[in-house]
Amino acid sequence: MSLEFVEKIKESAVSVVPVMALVILLHLTITPLDSGSVVNFLVGGVLLILGLAVFLVGAELGMVAFGQKVGGALAHQRSLLKILASAFVIGFAITIAEPDVQVLAIQIQSVAPEISKNLLVFFIGLGVGLFLVLGTIRIILRLSLRWLLLIFYLIVFGVCAFVETGFTGMAFDSGGATTGPITVPFIMAMGIGVSAAAMKVDQNANSFGMVGLASIGPVLAVAVMGLFMTNLNVSEAAEETVAADPTSVAVFLELLPHTVYDIFMALFPLTLIVLFFQFALLKLSAHQLRRMLLGMFYAMVGMILFMLGVNGGFSAAGETVGGALGALGSGVAVIPIGLVFGAVVVCAEPAVWVLTQQVEEVSGGYIKRSIMLAALSISIALAVGVGMTRVFTGVSIWYALIPGYLLAFVLMKFSPPMFTAIAFDSGGVASGPMSTTFVLSMTLGASKSLGGNPVTDAFGMVAMIAMAPLITIQILGCIFKIKEKKAKERQNTEVSDAGV
Repeated sequence: MSLEFVEKIKESAVSVVPVMALVILLHLTITPLDSGSVVNFLVGGVLLILGLAVFLVGAELGMVAFGQKVGGALAHQRSLLKILASAFVIGFAITIAEPDVQVLAIQIQSVAPEISKNLLVFFIGLGVGLFLVLGTIRIILRLSLRWLLLIFYLIVFGVCAFVETGFTGMAFDSGGATTGPITVPFIMAMGIGVSAAAMKVDQNANSFGMVGLASIGPVLAVAVMGLFMTNLNVSEAAEETVAADPTSVAVFLELLPHTVYDIFMALFPLTLIVLFFQFALLKLSAHQLRRMLLGMFYAMVGMILFMLGVNGGFSAAGETVGGALGALGSGVAVIPIGLVFGAVVVCAEPAVWVLTQQVEEVSGGYIKRSIMLAALSISIALAVGVGMTRVFTGVSIWYALIPGYLLAFVLMKFSPPMFTAIAFDSGGVASGPMSTTFVLSMTLGASKSLGGNPVTDAFGMVAMIAMAPLITIQILGCIFKIKEKKAKERQNTEVSDAGV
């Protein structure tokens, strides 16, 4: 346990330290912060590292194991209704417990107070639950992932055409923020478990895609929510809810009781679900159950530390840095800085490491983790650059979403199915804690500093990050397909020559 924790500390430090180093570099050069903000940012960064480490240990002990066992057990059930009801309840509960969702909901409420945080989280959870059901049906009935993605994204774009522009960015950001450090390990593990139990062939290709489908649910759910909400008082809300920057480490102690309560209330239903499935379906040994519950406890402690770090210093520093960058009044410096943050932030996402490791394992080493990480870094850097450009120009998010998703859908025709599934999974996991807690906060700060509309100009940054891998990974798939074809042709030629 101790060695595993040390490894997770190293992994978390690799995730967070590069972002902290960039902020300190900016502090020493073009965006100086006050001493209180710097101290809180550093303390928040340490809490993020510890929180992610403890959480990742807990996720492996509890959520990944639970997801695999539940997925396999559900696939053997004869009652389709029982399978789907279980998938919905688990998907809903796991999403409520996702820290990224909580962070995003707080950020949205900070600029649009009339949007209830709890109602927003409810709709996001509802979307994930429904689309986890859809993902389970796809695996059991062997439905085409490509057609499901195409159909439901067309529905999403159709609904978004009738909501306010601000809700479009919020909706797509919700899809990205949903698939974070809790939901990704669980959903991927559940997908692999269902696939392994339900399929005799082509298991690898069908075990991916569950995260990609689950990411659609919140987008559609929040867009539907937007149909019933109009005339957001965005500019006034932004002015009224801007809080003063914290000036002492005591702010962490002030946040502790509320944070503990929120995290406990988020994870308690999930713990009850674990116990229910234990008695109703899994029948695990006492040792296995203790390990799973211990994992849940570690996950709770990790989330508390993580959220303290976010709310106590990390997000505030991001918004302050963004405001200072916006005050420069030019994108000449800001957009390149956004590119650098984008390249770093993808490697700072714990869910990306979970995904790339599982991809390499399930593909038998065919798809190397290093290649995926390089491709994701390039695409996310460009995505953040586009998002920063939107802040400075006020260009509608539609000018990025429509051509981006259109290209992704065209690439489905040429990319191998397994790469398409991995691409849409990658889109969800690339937009996790670092994207939501820091990059989006920085974008909000820049938008406010420029006197823009934070809802229409800033929200959508997470959506940009989530969209980029859909294109990049499928292009990578096309390259692999061409190389594989040439290798087979070369092999056939050598066989023919040997025969002659």
